[in-house]
Amino acid sequence: MVRSFARREWLWAFLLIALVFISYARVFNADFIWDDESHLTRNPCIVGPLGLKEVWTSTRAVYYPLVLTTFWVVHKFVGLSPWPYHLLNVLLHAGSAVLLWQVLRQLNVRGAWLGAALWALHPVMVQSVAWVTELKNTQSGFFYLLSIFCFLNWEEKLRMTRISRIKGAEEVLVKYPRNPRYLWFGLSLLFFLPAILSKPSVVMLPVVLGLCVWWRKGRVYRRDIAALAPFLLISALASAWTILEQKFHAGAIGAEWAQTWPERLIIAGRAIWFYLVKLAWPYPLIFIYPRWKINSSQLTAYLPLVAALAGLLALWLIRAKWSRAVFFALAYYVVSLFPVLGFFSVYFFRYSFVSDHFQYLASMGPLALAGAGIVTGCNRLPAPRRLSALSSTSRHGAVVTTPLVGICGVLLLSLVFLTLRQTALYHDLVTLYTRTLARNPGCWMAHYNLGIALNDQGNPDGAIAHYRKAIDLRSSYAEAHYNLGRLLVQKGLLDEAIAHYEKALEMNPADAEAHNNLGATLFANGHVDEAIAHYRKALAIKPDYADVSCNLASALLSKGDLDGVISYYSACLAVSPDQAEAQYNLASALFRTGRMDEAIAHYQKVLELRPENVDARANLGSLFLAKGRIRDAIAQYRRALRIAPDNVAAQSNLAWLLATAADPSLRNGSEAVFLAERAESDSSRSQNHAIILRILAAAYAETGRFPEAKGTAEQALQAAEVQGNSALSNALRDELTLYELGLPYHK
Repeated sequence: MVRSFARREWLWAFLLIALVFISYARVFNADFIWDDESHLTRNPCIVGPLGLKEVWTSTRAVYYPLVLTTFWVVHKFVGLSPWPYHLLNVLLHAGSAVLLWQVLRQLNVRGAWLGAALWALHPVMVQSVAWVTELKNTQSGFFYLLSIFCFLNWEEKLRMTRISRIKGAEEVLVKYPRNPRYLWFGLSLLFFLPAILSKPSVVMLPVVLGLCVWWRKGRVYRRDIAALAPFLLISALASAWTILEQKFHAGAIGAEWAQTWPERLIIAGRAIWFYLVKLAWPYPLIFIYPRWKINSSQLTAYLPLVAALAGLLALWLIRAKWSRAVFFALAYYVVSLFPVLGFFSVYFFRYSFVSDHFQYLASMGPLALAGAGIVTGCNRLPAPRRLSALSSTSRHGAVVTTPLVGICGVLLLSLVFLTLRQTALYHDLVTLYTRTLARNPGCWMAHYNLGIALNDQGNPDGAIAHYRKAIDLRSSYAEAHYNLGRLLVQKGLLDEAIAHYEKALEMNPADAEAHNNLGATLFANGHVDEAIAHYRKALAIKPDYADVSCNLASALLSKGDLDGVISYYSACLAVSPDQAEAQYNLASALFRTGRMDEAIAHYQKVLELRPENVDARANLGSLFLAKGRIRDAIAQYRRALRIAPDNVAAQSNLAWLLATAADPSLRNGSEAVFLAERAESDSSRSQNHAIILRILAAAYAETGRFPEAKGTAEQALQAAEVQGNSALSNALRDELTLYELGLPYHK
């Protein structure tokens, strides 16, 4: 008999889990969405360079440290492939469904399995299960139910022990020994901690446990309150922590969260009924619901809250068996919703006062009540056949009528279909926001995020259209102005981009990135001084902003301020040393100011980062030449020419060394002629033509071709005099004298 019952238990558990997996089959092909990026895919604590230490010791984890720890562990094994994270969410949801079934059985709730199934398969739960970041809900919910399960076990064993003391029933004392009772209590308290570290909205657990005690005993005694004291202490600390996090780290401060208390009461009343209606009729389910406009001057606006409170009071006063069950379910529902009813500022209220994932735990009460009601109603119908299991009124027996099986089968299959259809909404970002806008076209956040998604897919025109729509709906949307400005720059619409950057800075003058981008756009539009001013503001806000330091250095370079150039490129590279372009520009500025050793070091760093940078090699060769390191200079010029055989600077400088080096072992006249002739043919109209002619003349002289050397030197002298280059002219006259005497020029 016992084995048969145990087998049925496993079969019902397996069926519940199987239905959950069927309902959520589509999510295994779904991508990451919305804030999965900040919590997981681009979170430095998960993907680096930070790690678990920062998860637990900094604000990087916001107030979900255990969720980020789970992400960190999963990422170590599977990287950023989405399906394992979706699988984890579904597994936790299925596990919570089985736990809910067991908790309802502990509470002797009719239709425990059906109530758990209604909750597990209801489409309102899709947002919590199909959205990876809402591991906050599924993980916290699993530990929350474990904590309740253990507490009810402890409470049951404690009750039976007290009965045994009263009646002297020794067999009960054997069945419920003292130590295991406290083990269950310790486990309950232990599981509460990971629940609250996964999502602090479970802070209402002590009140829920008190309701469970009341449901079982009919009242709550002092000893019950004493048992709940450690839970209440943890809840109080977590509540204070969460309120501070929402205000000072999540940023839930400002006009969007400045509701008066009358407005908050109105929001709470509407939210209670809103969530109930969605459970009864889950259509339409929208990712972001329209944000209500609240008018506290209308007395009718308070009716939902008054009706909810009056209903609970009436249920309490009626004292009938049915009203007690309804009161228990609805009291649990309101208590569980309390943290998100609007009495406290929640960041998500920026977009909407309600969301499906807010009622993940609260919905257990009404849906368990619905399951009990269905079973009770069906069992009152005449039934020729009776089956066992679904409508369990105790742990040890139940009856299921044929009508109940039929009704439940149709209902559960309908929920599976609705949930399966709803999961398609979460397939990817474009699908999510497109369908959200189809039902909530005024959702400025969806327009903005759809713009980001379209731009990531290579559709900047579509992104621009949605950014503009977001701004039309919310003119003070600084982020939309900023991103629109970025795309307008890419389209070459600099004046309009400047206007949007300026608008973004009106709303958020402390945005260092907006100052930087506005500076870059102004610089590209020829407004150098204004660009420099914005770069300086960006650095005042964020002194270690490497990109701004580099941009400011580039702007100062255009004004010839080499000291400023060196200072800001150095600051940039102190933060971000692997920027090859900044290394090159700093090396060039140091070269121009005569700081050769420093310039050499930075050119060498450029070549570590980009070995194929020909200009850096040619310039490094010139620095070695200036320092008298002739062999090193020749080596660099040769390596530059292997990369770019037509590089005129490397050709001409190497030709000069091969023709004029003081060390005979380094000279190679024929190669010098070959290189100098190529350089001369490629630079016939350049400003350096006179210098290259001088080099060619020296190469001819080195090979003994003095008539050609003399003629070429005379051409170079004529070009130098036209340019007014007296130093070059004087050098050429001295070299001409040597060529007339049949002597080559050597350094």
